[in-house]
Amino acid sequence: QVQLVESGGGLVQPGGSLRLSCAASGFIFSIRAMRWYHQAPGKERELVAAISGGGSTHYADSVKGRFTISRDNAKNTVYLQMNSLKPEDTGAYYCNFGAGLITDKPLGSWGQGTQVTVSS
Repeated sequence: QVQLVESGGGLVQPGGSLRLSCAASGFIFSIRAMRWYHQAPGKERELVAAISGGGSTHYADSVKGRFTISRDNAKNTVYLQMNSLKPEDTGAYYCNFGAGLITDKPLGSWGQGTQVTVSS
């Protein structure tokens, strides 16, 4: 059974930082591209960052230079380091995976996500 469990969200002021984690199980983690998605209140879920099994990365323009995605294959965990947070980063963050870096549909079901609120 595929499981994706996000954690690490919280309330921060603009300019602050958070580190999100996603613990994965039920598939061969090391060969799958891992992805982070953001869903702002009232908006559609959208891809924020992705990392391939080989370490290639992709970032949405809105977060490039501020967020960093990484993975630890020994722990079956993918991380999202979020720096210089802005109010528009507020929302739920979800992880998922695919065969390709960003091109194919997410293969896992959606978990509960973790909430990030950036507010002064």
